[in-house]
Amino acid sequence: MTTADIADKSSPPAAKPIHPRLVRWWHWINAFAMFFMIGSGWRIYNASPIFKFRFIEDLTIGGWLGGALQVHFAAMWLFVINGLVYLIYGFVSGHFRRSFWPLRPRDVWRDFNLALAAKLEHHTGVYNAVQRLAYIGVIVALVGIVYSGLAVWKPVQFQTLAWTLGGYEGARIVHFLAMSAIVAFILLHLTLVALVPRTLLPMLWGRARGEHKTDGGGVS
Repeated sequence: MTTADIADKSSPPAAKPIHPRLVRWWHWINAFAMFFMIGSGWRIYNASPIFKFRFIEDLTIGGWLGGALQVHFAAMWLFVINGLVYLIYGFVSGHFRRSFWPLRPRDVWRDFNLALAAKLEHHTGVYNAVQRLAYIGVIVALVGIVYSGLAVWKPVQFQTLAWTLGGYEGARIVHFLAMSAIVAFILLHLTLVALVPRTLLPMLWGRARGEHKTDGGGVS
């Protein structure tokens, strides 16, 4: 055994890249935009509820309807531009294919049962089948919230979009359901981060010690 071998065994594992820089930027910009979009969206909803409930005023952003609309549209443009950059990067770089594929029903069912039994292993930057399904689902919800949002924002100019969703009221319902799916994902994501806190640090600076090198998915 050489001196170099001894040094290698005694030294801590080197930090390896987990999440690309662009994915990390997208993640935090998206989190910032979604915080203001959801909070202001709840205030807008309260002004004209779809269902027989209102959100707690202290959880809303904007103070009044006009202020909430200004916040909502400002955050919307940041969200849309940021999302377009991420979608282009995800498809062109192969990031989506590497991170979220393959996705087979039997794998989702297996990992779901393992998770319920608390036997599902977690490796930072490597997504199990349930996570892949959740991430694909939330990307679809994010696209859906923009699609329906355009129909709600400009129902006359984008009347074709509104028509595909069942008109203005139908677009409002789809917008609400997409928002609900995103909020559910955020709550699940925060719970998983609390249970496995080591997943947070690589999203801050992109590296983790002793973890498998991969092209991370961008949110956990």
